[in-house]
Amino acid sequence: MKAVTWQGRRKISVEEVPDPILQEPTDAIVRITSTAICGSDLHLYEVLGPYLSRGDILGHEPMGIVEEVGSEVTNLAPGDRVVIPFNISCGHCMMCRSGLQSQCETTQVREKGTGASLFGFSSLYGSVPGGQAQFLRVPHANYGPIKVGSELPDERYLYLSDILPTAWQGVKYADVPDGGTLAVYGLGPVGQFAARIGRHLGYRVIGIEPVAERRAMAQRHGIETLDFSKNLGEELRSMTGGRGPDSVVDAVGMEAHGSPAGAFAQNAVGLLPDALARKAVETAGIDRLSVLHSAIDSVRRGGTVSLSGVYGGNANPMPLFTMFDKQLQLRMGQCNVRRWTEDLLPLVEDPADPLGVTDLMTHEVSIDEAPEAYASFQKKQDGCIKVVLKP
Repeated sequence: MKAVTWQGRRKISVEEVPDPILQEPTDAIVRITSTAICGSDLHLYEVLGPYLSRGDILGHEPMGIVEEVGSEVTNLAPGDRVVIPFNISCGHCMMCRSGLQSQCETTQVREKGTGASLFGFSSLYGSVPGGQAQFLRVPHANYGPIKVGSELPDERYLYLSDILPTAWQGVKYADVPDGGTLAVYGLGPVGQFAARIGRHLGYRVIGIEPVAERRAMAQRHGIETLDFSKNLGEELRSMTGGRGPDSVVDAVGMEAHGSPAGAFAQNAVGLLPDALARKAVETAGIDRLSVLHSAIDSVRRGGTVSLSGVYGGNANPMPLFTMFDKQLQLRMGQCNVRRWTEDLLPLVEDPADPLGVTDLMTHEVSIDEAPEAYASFQKKQDGCIKVVLKP
């Protein structure tokens, strides 16, 4: 089969690799019909390469048709259409029963001290082959896959794999009061959905984004927008009665613009041998923190900052005096995809499309064009906001 593989920093290639096979009685094999490039994939493309090996199959936003199931998979049959959550969870451990599927005790990567295994996301999360391929082996298929109907196009359902529940969780974690104001930093795919979800739930939403095309997309959905500027905190306070927004979602993460020290650290790490680079990631402050620090500055006193963007460093300088003095709450973490499925499935199937899932994809390309699509997405070229690959 064809698969998108990592070959080095900023080096992606499409290779012929062996088809996956059933390995456990709870496995399924899914023929992928659509799979997307996520902003998190760009962290592997740029920063987290030391945790990858040449030939690793990328991707964690797939959907498709069940081809084969193991003997203990009774909820699926060949021919079923499914969306595959990016985190692999068992459904029966204490964490899963508590709605914390991203911390699944069955699939935790204990040798790395990390949470549930993830598709296509490096040795930090289990080195599980990803979904940017023609076929995918799905562990714990008796719980994880989301069975969907056959009439609506893939783009109605595809984002249930990651970015839509990630945005939903980010807004829920932001704990916006009734009638309150939510600021969303970053209007990439997760930020677009977080802003639309905030509007759907009845909040005033202000999106912050330096790229004009992304601001324009958000404006189509009734979102107020601002460019990212050094006076952003003052602008937000002036728009909110002098206090600042009640809640903030950071949908950017470790590769924010406007963080020269973080950018220098990331570039320096990229020049190290893998063993030293992994040590640097695990012990140093390698994240670009301009967005997070701005969020802490701009949110009102007693407000909440919710982190949906991924951070990777372990020694990042944080303004703890400000955080303590302002009595802020911070919430964060990988999305617990299956926790939110029942909330979101009716919304993506609603003919009115209240979250605008059909207005996100900007580029649909064949799997063979994945290397060029990665480069365009990372450089934000050609109005690239969301790429869907068709294997």
